[in-house]
Amino acid sequence: MGDDNLKKSNGLTRREFVKYSAGTTAYMSLSAFGLSGPAFGMTGPIFLLTKTDGYPIDSLVYTTLQKTVKLTQDFSSIIAPKDLQNISEYDGYGYGVWEDGGPLPSVPRADIMAGGIYTPPATSPETLLRFFTISDIHITDKESPSQLIYLQPLNEKGFEAGVTSVYSPTMLYTTHVLDAAVQTVNGLHKKDPVDFVISLGDTCNSTQYNELRWYIDVLDGKIINPSSGAHAGAGNIDYQQPYKAAGLNPAIPWYQAIGNHDHFWLGSIPPDAGDLRKTCTSDEVIAMGNVLYKASDIYNTDPPQYYMGVIDGSTETGTIIKAGEVGDFTSPPTVVADPDRRSLSKAEWREEFFTTSTHPVGHGFNLVPPDQDEGFACYSFVPKSDIPIKVIVLDDTQREDDGDTGIHGRGFLDDARWTWLQNELDAGDAAGQLMIIAAHVPIGISPHASVIGQDTYMDWFDNSAKPGNMQNAVDLAGFIAELHSHPNLLMWIAGHRHVNTVKAFLTDDVDQPERGFWHVETSSLHDFPQQLRMFEINLNSDYTISIKTTNVDPAVKEGTPAWTARKYAVAAQQIVNTNLRPSLPSADPTLPGYPAPTAFDPSVTLTNDGIDPNIGSYNAELFKKLSPVMEAKMAELFPA
Repeated sequence: MGDDNLKKSNGLTRREFVKYSAGTTAYMSLSAFGLSGPAFGMTGPIFLLTKTDGYPIDSLVYTTLQKTVKLTQDFSSIIAPKDLQNISEYDGYGYGVWEDGGPLPSVPRADIMAGGIYTPPATSPETLLRFFTISDIHITDKESPSQLIYLQPLNEKGFEAGVTSVYSPTMLYTTHVLDAAVQTVNGLHKKDPVDFVISLGDTCNSTQYNELRWYIDVLDGKIINPSSGAHAGAGNIDYQQPYKAAGLNPAIPWYQAIGNHDHFWLGSIPPDAGDLRKTCTSDEVIAMGNVLYKASDIYNTDPPQYYMGVIDGSTETGTIIKAGEVGDFTSPPTVVADPDRRSLSKAEWREEFFTTSTHPVGHGFNLVPPDQDEGFACYSFVPKSDIPIKVIVLDDTQREDDGDTGIHGRGFLDDARWTWLQNELDAGDAAGQLMIIAAHVPIGISPHASVIGQDTYMDWFDNSAKPGNMQNAVDLAGFIAELHSHPNLLMWIAGHRHVNTVKAFLTDDVDQPERGFWHVETSSLHDFPQQLRMFEINLNSDYTISIKTTNVDPAVKEGTPAWTARKYAVAAQQIVNTNLRPSLPSADPTLPGYPAPTAFDPSVTLTNDGIDPNIGSYNAELFKKLSPVMEAKMAELFPA
């Protein structure tokens, strides 16, 4: 492929942006966005060029079944991972360049069928449901004084440079990537109608009101002002300038699950620990030790302290400023405080989804059982009244009062959520409904540090070493056994790990293969490959179920902020070289060796012959046998 076909972006200069926007923008007062007055550091009215028609996506909207995003750089890093912030060097070394890759076929998977063998009938299936998942958007207030930016370039213990969740250049454009993803769903909806969209959590990066408000407003199609505090660069820097989001097509309902970043400070620590809530609206940049290495240090004032820094929004590449060892500063570095940075409680976060112009109002939280406490974030819904499929939206994040002093990223169910889930599964079986569990934290994830060098903090929470503290309501073995007892469970869908994987949870009952279920993860819009997932649930003529799960790249248009975000995501992947297809030792209790396995999980299969594994995508068609009772019901509803 020649150089003319390479996809490369250097972003827009101020002159190019004005030229690009000519005839499609309007002058609007900053007061319309709450940007005038003392909080903005200005006393008189000023005017901004606002992109009132927003940023269009590419005219060609496609899935990875048609083409993929292929990285053009090998992974022999010239720029070290800890120097990821050196964005001005990307172009000189060829980072951030990609090209169109070939189509990614859909791999047929019959793992949970009898004997692992199945040949679908030649007749066309009946489509029952079609929906999209998005996950781990991490809408980020990059100018907030309460972040951990400095730990990534500090790389004190040698692993932090790979933690792009605390710093990646993509954090400059989080709202723009979401806007492009929403428009891509709209484009595909025109070809084949979409029944709903569900977000699998980590909408926010760190519990802040303005982050959540930007997220909802993008989906609602509002004016987005993606800056805070002093709003530096809001008049001339592309990632800071106000713009009009396209909004999700009003015909498509969307639903929401909660993630650990949505109610824990930076997804890691209860916000009330160490008065972290106060640091969000403070004017002082936060100082702390290396809490990535030892989360419990948040409770300790003795460890070495570092100011964690903020992004300078007045610079084209988002320079990290106000960061470094405390001893190198004569006084604490400060920013312009912003009350919209306030940290939301779990109940406040949930309640904000009722302030929306899209539907359903509440985006699922209107369906939370009224007898649960105010922080309860579980509900279920039936997307189509004439199709017996129920979606169970489960909050499986840790509790803020569980007594854990580590990073709060593990799977957890308290008694109320565990009882509710069991009742929902029982009710689904009794009603003759096929079921999908949608949660943020995946299951069957290994915690073994021997493989990756650090605890993943993503496995099933085990607090048994502290019997006086809150315990998980069910251990993983008991949990998987319960799921296997419900033959109508089709699959568990999750985010959290920023990867695209498919795992089979096989049953050991050879006479009832319908007790097996699928586990499908959706990658993040924050890190490469920045993808959504499309699901099509089909009924075959032999009354088996086929689940087509397909990755989708946002159809970014050259020269737009979302295009630059992809360039930065590609560069970050080339520099940090994150494993996009992890296959850890199994934490699946149904496989040999649990709970201390030494072998990799054979059910996590991610091989596509002839396909570059560095694209980070995986398409599959997943087959599932129904129970005799459900076969009879589907035959009645859909006679041959």
